Amino acid sequence: MTPLAWLGILAILLVIEAITVGLTTVWFAGGALVACIASWLGGGIVVQLLLFFGVSVVLLIFTRPLAVRYMNKGVEKTNAESLLGKRAVVIQTVNNLAQTGQVRINDIEWTARTADDGEEIPTGAVVEIEEIRGVKLIVKEISKEG
Repeated sequence: MTPLAWLGILAILLVIEAITVGLTTVWFAGGALVACIASWLGGGIVVQLLLFFGVSVVLLIFTRPLAVRYMNKGVEKTNAESLLGKRAVVIQTVNNLAQTGQVRINDIEWTARTADDGEEIPTGAVVEIEEIRGVKLIVKEISKEG
């Protein structure tokens, strides 16, 4: 293929990436750029295709996780995920063995349990939300009010 053909493919892939903004085709655009350079240097079609697919796969495997992590940095968690690490007040004694326990956070009542079945947290205690299992908050005691 000619370098111009690879540049056309590169342009199309970049336009698709700009429209979708999903980090889907940018990796293949990198492969097209390398294949374009190989074509310009006189490499055969087999070399160009191998470089295109090889570079694309390497970029996809090794750089996509880093790019996704960087792009999602600072994205505020929503719904229940936003509760992790927050504090709540126990409104019903938390006792896993008795299957009791409720906490209130943001004016909403949640069923609560502890990570350790032997632990009991009394009413009025302040707890930190460690985990969410199904519809139950897993909490640990911070301090007692009172």
